[in-house]
Amino acid sequence: MTMDLFAGLDDLPPGITGNLAKMSTHWVAGSPVQYQLPLGDQRLDLNARIGQTIRLEFTGAIHCVHCGELTKKSFGQGYCYKHFAALAQTDVCIMSPEKCHYDQGTCREPAWGEASCMQSHYVYLSNSSAIKVGITRGGQIPTRWVDQGATQAITIARVATRQLAGFVEVICKKHVADKTNWRNMLKGGSAPLDMAAERDRLFTLAQADLAELVERHGLLAVQLLHHGDVFEIDFPVTQYPDKVASLNFDKDPLVEGTLLGIKGQYLILDSGVINIRRFGGYQVTVS
Repeated sequence: MTMDLFAGLDDLPPGITGNLAKMSTHWVAGSPVQYQLPLGDQRLDLNARIGQTIRLEFTGAIHCVHCGELTKKSFGQGYCYKHFAALAQTDVCIMSPEKCHYDQGTCREPAWGEASCMQSHYVYLSNSSAIKVGITRGGQIPTRWVDQGATQAITIARVATRQLAGFVEVICKKHVADKTNWRNMLKGGSAPLDMAAERDRLFTLAQADLAELVERHGLLAVQLLHHGDVFEIDFPVTQYPDKVASLNFDKDPLVEGTLLGIKGQYLILDSGVINIRRFGGYQVTVS
């Protein structure tokens, strides 16, 4: 039976054991992001625990997030090797969408590719550790930005497929970063930026390459967005660390400390920070 764990810490059982998964989030403009920690069929409200002591102990068991089988080692944030090597969602084109090989007939899972990749995507600029470019499906707005710890974001292009989003991203990353400096993000990130001005500056720098891409694929396939709302995201953090110490279940099975906040997919403790998403499938006891 599913347990609703939204009461105070004193109401929790001595320990709740389950397999970790990416923290689920809910965000409404003007309020901090709300976080829940999934543990199997249970969900723990984390915002209510900020300022309190939390203890996560790795039992030593890792279950593949796809098949649930025990695996000695986690691949690609929670998969056993068999499924890491076989699933389309773990292929190289997920990290480098411009390398999509669906049209060559070699997609690992064509039905999955049609449902997930051969659909409209957005290219965006976000401000996490600094300005960066990225891509996401429309249904992942604003979840994608929350997961990367972005405090600001704006969409700059709408395209027909994930591969086209990759082509736009490749052009843009000649001029802006495409990765977040997670240590700087966890120190508070960068100062607020004029995101519309950053978009316009990028469009000017990449004008020739973007125009060629639009001409090659057509206006219906690649639409540059010269106007759009800026998203401003607040995170539930009471104190950022001066120095970022990374905690790792593979090196120390016990993670414990006062919860100072949550940003991206990281818990910020007074003892260090831990990336929950990285340890998908790890069985832990939380108390």
